[in-house]
Amino acid sequence: MKNEAKMVLLLTSLLIMLGVVMIYSASAVYAYQRYADSMYLIKRHMVFLVLGMAAAFFVLKFPARAWAGNSKVILGIFLALLFLVLIPGIGVEAGGARRWMRIFGLGFQPSEGMKIAVILYLADFASRKRYMMNDLFRGFIPPVAVILVSAMLVLAEPDMGTSVAILFIGFTMLFLSGVKIKHIFGIVLPVVPLMVAAVLMKPYRLKRVAIFLDPWRESSGAGFQLVQSFIALGSGGMTGVGLGQSEQKLFFLPEAHTDFIFSIVGEELGFLGSASVIMLFAALIFFIFRIAGSIRDRFASLTVTGIGIMMAFEVSVNAGVSTGLLPTKGLPLPFLSYGGSSFLFHIIAVALVLNMSRQCEGKA
Repeated sequence: MKNEAKMVLLLTSLLIMLGVVMIYSASAVYAYQRYADSMYLIKRHMVFLVLGMAAAFFVLKFPARAWAGNSKVILGIFLALLFLVLIPGIGVEAGGARRWMRIFGLGFQPSEGMKIAVILYLADFASRKRYMMNDLFRGFIPPVAVILVSAMLVLAEPDMGTSVAILFIGFTMLFLSGVKIKHIFGIVLPVVPLMVAAVLMKPYRLKRVAIFLDPWRESSGAGFQLVQSFIALGSGGMTGVGLGQSEQKLFFLPEAHTDFIFSIVGEELGFLGSASVIMLFAALIFFIFRIAGSIRDRFASLTVTGIGIMMAFEVSVNAGVSTGLLPTKGLPLPFLSYGGSSFLFHIIAVALVLNMSRQCEGKA
């Protein structure tokens, strides 16, 4: 195993271990109040860790090029799941959204797997059509259709955060694959008004944008969550109030163990702890891109690049939301946030990076 791959494995392991500690710290009181078991959520998290390790073993055993050959099948499976999850009785509705399926008592969110499916499909397409990527009809429209259909199905759940993530990952990969910038702008410019319309059509989304600009205006209403996040981060100071000593997790900060776990990290471990977490992610993403740059196989290189883009986008958005730099949007922090499907597919994503590094580095 190359040094970069060893670093990816080490950094991922550190983040997973930190995630176990922080999820238990952030969720214990909430879990006891709701389920009469302070270990309830962390036990479920550990189940997904075991499933993730089993899935990673499977991913590592598969030949790297086999992922290219099966990318269309994988994409088709997740497109079908995204259709199915919208059907009442199959999809599970919670909080006004129908994003989950129930499998053996565990919630499964197809949209998390869709990001990986899109990455694999685009990497395969761009490697097979590498000399056609600047052709509008043969190299641009087919992958764009896949990106837009995937994003719209996720938006229908509704899940605007993951939908935007798919769009960002997809168009960034197309740009890096050699697509003409004018073609990208020709699609992106019309998509922007559609996304704005999607915000305007849902009052809660519009309110999120307004509150982002001045959360203190409704500190006990729509701005409550963001204000509580500020209080958590501010309370932590330089070194934090101590592991397990957060007060904001005591039913003040909603989603403390999921979308806003970074705020709990800042409160309990302080600026030094939260900065260290960002540095761990920065190092992980750096080494993922180093691996992508060292692989000569185009499919493998683009797959690893796509995973790096996904990680960078999610970390930036989650930290940006928690610190008030971006409007509130539900994207989990990889490996640290509680969320079975997200956790599972991020482990699979890292396994794919290690697979591509081990089998394709230095190959033409």
